[in-house]
Amino acid sequence: MIRILGIDPGSRLTGYGLIDCEGNASRYVASGCLQVTGDTLPDKLGLIFRELSELVAEFQPQQFAIESVFMHRNADSALKLGQARGAAICAAVTADLPVAEYAPREIKQAVVGKGGADKQQVQHMVRVLLNLTETPQADAADALAIALCHSYRNKALQRVSAATQLSGGRLR
Repeated sequence: MIRILGIDPGSRLTGYGLIDCEGNASRYVASGCLQVTGDTLPDKLGLIFRELSELVAEFQPQQFAIESVFMHRNADSALKLGQARGAAICAAVTADLPVAEYAPREIKQAVVGKGGADKQQVQHMVRVLLNLTETPQADAADALAIALCHSYRNKALQRVSAATQLSGGRLR
């Protein structure tokens, strides 16, 4: 079993989602949102780092996946998002977790089946794929989708590795 922590970074809300994966099954563990508060940007980044470090200590994930940077409407928003990502990645690296990054379109493609899916579609599919009784908040659903995307990528890589071993080290 592998436990994956998915992070949807943000300078106001940072979503997190934890799933356990074994074989082809993914099971919901926990999710939520960190309310990022503070008077200054360093205060906010410190909060993201501390809160995620506590989540890592509590839930003991083996892998960490996060959404990669994409360009916002303005450069200031993109810079703040990048800094929030950096604080989250530092929490993972401090705990010796491997870090995987996925583009928003790749995450949506993996979970919904189309890269241009909207937030409601992601929420719906996360609920269905993890057999949840309630629809998670949008940022938490995004974080769970990131964890699911990472799980699917791991499974695909395992299949390729197994096929390569069966064919004597070469793909056919």
